Amino acid sequence: MKYLIFFIPVLFILQGTAQTIIKQDAAIKQMVDEVSAKNIEATIRTLVTFKSRHTLSDTTSKTEGSGAARNWIKAEMEKYAASSGGRMKVQFDTFTQPKGNRIDKPVHLKNVLAILKGADPKDTRIYMVSGHYDSRITDVMDPNGVEPGANDDASGTAVSMELARVMSKRSFPATIIFMSVVGEEQGLYGSTNVAKRAKAENWDIDAMLNNDIVGNTHGMETDLKDNRSVRVFSEGVPSVVAGNERMIAGLISLGGENDSPSRELARYIKETGERYIDQLDVKLVYRRDRYLRGGDHVPFLQQGFTAVRFTEMNEDFTRQHQNVRTENGVDYGDLPDFVDFNYVQKVTRMNLSVLANLALAPAEPQNVGIITSGLTNKTQLKWDAPKTGKKPAGYYVLMRETSSAVWEKKFYVTESTATLAYSKDNYLFAVQSVDAEGHESLPVFPKPVR
Repeated sequence: MKYLIFFIPVLFILQGTAQTIIKQDAAIKQMVDEVSAKNIEATIRTLVTFKSRHTLSDTTSKTEGSGAARNWIKAEMEKYAASSGGRMKVQFDTFTQPKGNRIDKPVHLKNVLAILKGADPKDTRIYMVSGHYDSRITDVMDPNGVEPGANDDASGTAVSMELARVMSKRSFPATIIFMSVVGEEQGLYGSTNVAKRAKAENWDIDAMLNNDIVGNTHGMETDLKDNRSVRVFSEGVPSVVAGNERMIAGLISLGGENDSPSRELARYIKETGERYIDQLDVKLVYRRDRYLRGGDHVPFLQQGFTAVRFTEMNEDFTRQHQNVRTENGVDYGDLPDFVDFNYVQKVTRMNLSVLANLALAPAEPQNVGIITSGLTNKTQLKWDAPKTGKKPAGYYVLMRETSSAVWEKKFYVTESTATLAYSKDNYLFAVQSVDAEGHESLPVFPKPVR
């Protein structure tokens, strides 16, 4: 077995000088550069013109309400699909939501899904990116007020749409689905329908990225202004583990409560996003979401899929869930003039770098295990090749201190085993597949094997 040591790009400071080593894929960088702040602004401003995108608003008008909004989103996605050579198809995901919490009558709802089919028929992986197109004001049950929803969440919808525009012109081995979902403000109804459908139909979802409130750079009360930081929220103990005492006991014994699939995705996002986007700080937030809030990644977590949420670093609550008004000299309301379109562009570029790198990479290694049968100051790992898609050129074994938030070393190996001169008792490890061009899969945290 051969292995070489690679270091994750870090900053080295020697006698006042600094060096940063970054390896980029030229094709991904070209796509990143194509993301347009002007297109994003035009999308957000158009979505605001529908007056209300409330889940219970009018669905028959051609100019106002959620029906007009979803029809416009689908029509725009279909324009992008025309450049895909038949690879991308756009469809409504239609369902009826019965009367219930924040739904005062049964309502016919539609998500918009633009599906860019993977070019490798043997690769079953799916990557999803989403924003919600519905909006609200102070009264969550008011479907008729002026509800612009420019940042919450026309910004997230614009991310999905701009990604579809740029990426539909390219081919990837794995499938990418660009979503705009409904019913988030009323109870995550649109994303719940897609997540349950994905589970029932055995979709091989490798990662889901949720963009919700990603357009503001000014913090209310703190007066902080930050156009380079974005938060990625990731759960620790997986939602599907809740109530399973055996699985919880395993996490406790391993110290693996900080290495859920979603945490590995978050670390991957930080490394990859900062590799491609200048002046970007991806902030890892170790919780599922903010206090008193929830997002469209949650239903996917509850179905056992890997998912995270992106949100701006500092929020301005005078812009969220507010009637449009001026009160005591303060402007309220989620209007487009308060969105930083260049910041949304940066968030979109981050999403693109992650989706492209994942969709071009080999699939994850399978049955990753750390051998615990002997007392030793070395670490032995073994795994199987991916179950789908192309064969990897090799694998990275990742290593970090148990107290570190990010992976610190990479060991490249060409076989499906590795023995390292580092104690398994002192470090944490994971394994990811990599192709000849350097595209990496998500890392897989090992389970103990004898």
